[in-house]
Amino acid sequence: MNLDRQKFNLEIEEIVMETDLNYIEAVVLFCERNDVEIEVAAKLINRNTKEKIQANANTLNLLVDKTRALPL
Repeated sequence: MNLDRQKFNLEIEEIVMETDLNYIEAVVLFCERNDVEIEVAAKLINRNTKEKIQANANTLNLLVDKTRALPL
């Protein structure tokens, strides 16, 4: 499969719109369907999709909050 950044991100958007999957799940599904390594997909994600993935990860509490400090 010949992938370019724009086509990849459009495919991810389509998967999200057509299913009840979030962006993280859509990337994984795309990779499974098209026999693409996650590492390859990571290089194709544009800024807009990356921001949506980060928002999903924040909602799911998958990201570590670097601003938290221990109480004194």
